Amino acid sequence: MSTAVQRLYFVGIGGIGMSGLARYYRRQGAVVGGYDRTPSPLTDGLASEGMSLHFDEDPASIPAPLRERPAEVLVVRTPAVPATSPLLAWWTAAGARIVKRSELLGLITRDRRTYAVAGTHGKTTVSTLLAHLLHSGGVPVNAFLGGISANYGTNVLLDDGAVANVVEADEFDRSFLHLRPTDAIITAADPDHLDIYGTKEAMFAAYREFAALCTGSLLVHERVRDVLPGLQADTYAIGGAGAPRAERVEVRDGAYHFDLVTATGTLRDLRLGMPGRHNVENATAAAAMALHAGVPAGSLRDGLASFRGVERRFQTVIAGPRTVFIDDYAHHPAELEAAIRSARELHPGRHLTVVFQPHLFTRTRDLADGFARSLAMADTLLLLDIYPAREEPIAGISSAWLLGLVPLADKHLLGRDALVERLAADPPELLLTLGAGDIDRLVPRIADALRKNAAA
Repeated sequence: MSTAVQRLYFVGIGGIGMSGLARYYRRQGAVVGGYDRTPSPLTDGLASEGMSLHFDEDPASIPAPLRERPAEVLVVRTPAVPATSPLLAWWTAAGARIVKRSELLGLITRDRRTYAVAGTHGKTTVSTLLAHLLHSGGVPVNAFLGGISANYGTNVLLDDGAVANVVEADEFDRSFLHLRPTDAIITAADPDHLDIYGTKEAMFAAYREFAALCTGSLLVHERVRDVLPGLQADTYAIGGAGAPRAERVEVRDGAYHFDLVTATGTLRDLRLGMPGRHNVENATAAAAMALHAGVPAGSLRDGLASFRGVERRFQTVIAGPRTVFIDDYAHHPAELEAAIRSARELHPGRHLTVVFQPHLFTRTRDLADGFARSLAMADTLLLLDIYPAREEPIAGISSAWLLGLVPLADKHLLGRDALVERLAADPPELLLTLGAGDIDRLVPRIADALRKNAAA
């Protein structure tokens, strides 16, 4: 398969990873179209860039330019669309080649030097920050990101003069094993996706396979070295004895400042434009890799300070005297703990209300003890029903069951409307919404309700 594909059809084109690939090939001059279940701001953007989209699964809705000579069309699918889709059945019968999104991204990584960021959590922030540091530091890149960059308002950066790629390396379904990274970062390897891997040992083995694909510099968090001993890699963390590392981390004027210690020297008093102590660790990894890629120290300092983060990654929605509202994509116990600790550190003394929407029945079942411990760090817990995504319900696994495991007195199971009503009637001092499902659609409603209350 060549990267010079001229006609592509994406099944699930509105996904964050799929849409980035669609934009890349449209910019190359290819005819691009696709299907998604519902319209969204992402699909609106794709349509405005000249792509033909439809939102029903009738094969007759496939754009005419792609229905012609269908065997010449490359069809890209996402795991979010079931194999029973009538669209996939039509393309199969028509003789089209069907590939996974990860296979196509892997093809692109063969074109030029590729910096790949893997990890159970943190990879979207690290890859987005790395892309920003390279772009602002004079290293032209193409970047394929798993979130919307607040600096650029998009999930993909494209440069006709790109000398490198930055890609998010997804461990789900072993997707990252299709990549060919030159340099790589592994942010975390906590057990997850056990519905795919079966055991944590099988997941660790996949991470080792990914690390072995890297032909250049490999940088891993200290905790990754602990669970994957023997890796030939540099390590990073806050503190510790390794390099790179962050030291003298402190909050000043609402922002995190730190020193970056590398093997060749120390950069003093760097300011990070994105909040969260866990993001200082993310910045340590991205900054070290950016220096390795040739970004000058002065440009790095400016890039860290100007980084505005990623939508739904510890994003401050409201910062008022009565209520602070932060939203985060966290959906793994370690991510919940990091977000909660950072919220408390930034806003000490405030009563913390956590709203959490569990994501997937299998993840809730497999990591229940971890969820119970992290959610107990809240002062008040408001729990939504489990977001099923691609899964069918599992008997006995529910949010009510999870709530019973949380050792916290002030905890409640609420529906979506009841949640908004409660928050509007009694605005929290510090509100943290967490989850990877469709809780993001509630964020504007919650924000409006809180603002109305503040104005009353």
